Amino acid sequence: MASIEIGIFIPIGNNGWLISTTAPQYMPSFELNKQVVQKAESYGVDFALSMIKLRGFGGKTEFWDHNLESFTLMSALAAVTSKIKLYASAAILTLPPAIVARMATTVDSVAPGRFGINIVTGWQSAEYSQMGIWPGDAYFGYRYDYATEYVQVMRELWTGGVSNFKGKYFQMEDCKLSPRPKDDVKIIAAGQSGHGIDFASKHADFNFALGAGINTPTAYGQATSRLVGAAAKVGRDVGSYVLFMVIADETDEAAQAKWKLYNDGADEEALAWMKSESSKDTKADTHSTATRLGLREGAVNLNMGTLVGSYEKIARMLDEVALVPGTKGIMLAFDDFLEGVDNFGQKIQPLMKCRQQNST
Repeated sequence: MASIEIGIFIPIGNNGWLISTTAPQYMPSFELNKQVVQKAESYGVDFALSMIKLRGFGGKTEFWDHNLESFTLMSALAAVTSKIKLYASAAILTLPPAIVARMATTVDSVAPGRFGINIVTGWQSAEYSQMGIWPGDAYFGYRYDYATEYVQVMRELWTGGVSNFKGKYFQMEDCKLSPRPKDDVKIIAAGQSGHGIDFASKHADFNFALGAGINTPTAYGQATSRLVGAAAKVGRDVGSYVLFMVIADETDEAAQAKWKLYNDGADEEALAWMKSESSKDTKADTHSTATRLGLREGAVNLNMGTLVGSYEKIARMLDEVALVPGTKGIMLAFDDFLEGVDNFGQKIQPLMKCRQQNST
């Protein structure tokens, strides 16, 4: 079995990815994320990614009301790591592409060859309307056209140091960038809709897929198949990074008890806000992130796929994920990140056939 990349979806927002009053409650900080990423690096984890979230969901847990900024966090983490790849997220409505291209070059100088960008088109309008920069709900229909031009401008600057790009949304006039990155800056996308998959197949190096269900590790396979097929049509190789939450313990029963506890404590007020925001894209197709987030079942973990069980069971399920055609990486989130990364590195990864050379 070929090795597969493993990444960590680091806790840049409070409480990570569990919208629950009974889940671990914690604030984001550089110190927390430094410990998480340095632990991950010590276990041979391949990459770490931070999201960008500009407004939370409220509720009893004040879910995601407290967030760090992605680029500045990853730049700081770049300076205290030496091997792990780092991906920052760019909310493309908030910053011009030429500025983000320069920011990426700066982080690349701190961590040569270890930096990439996750393109965030935006699904929660309140994040942007609070700053007066939401272009209106029509944006939902053209956001990937906007993202296409955005990436084209950045790539022109990175490869040639100058852009004279003339598009519908961006017009460059002898726009300069120097110094340029010493290494290729990878682009990650997270589109799940038809338009999102089309964008990723043409302009990204990897695309996130959302795992589906509870202990159904291969259920996302159709989404990856759509991506691989779309990329093949344009002569590109774009693989999936699939996202799963891991709830692990010594036994299946202990892990299931944790999962039940978290679901029993669901923050219904925060979940209602999430559902309200996700419903604003009235033309979202059935595969879109907005549609997924609007589903109530399993929403306590933002409807990402969840693997619940003993360390041995988690390892077996992750090996199943690695066999899904088109999957190039797995990104993990945990209920308790410090404990979760240690458990992965010490008790799960050594049992994974697809990670034998990375086990410590």
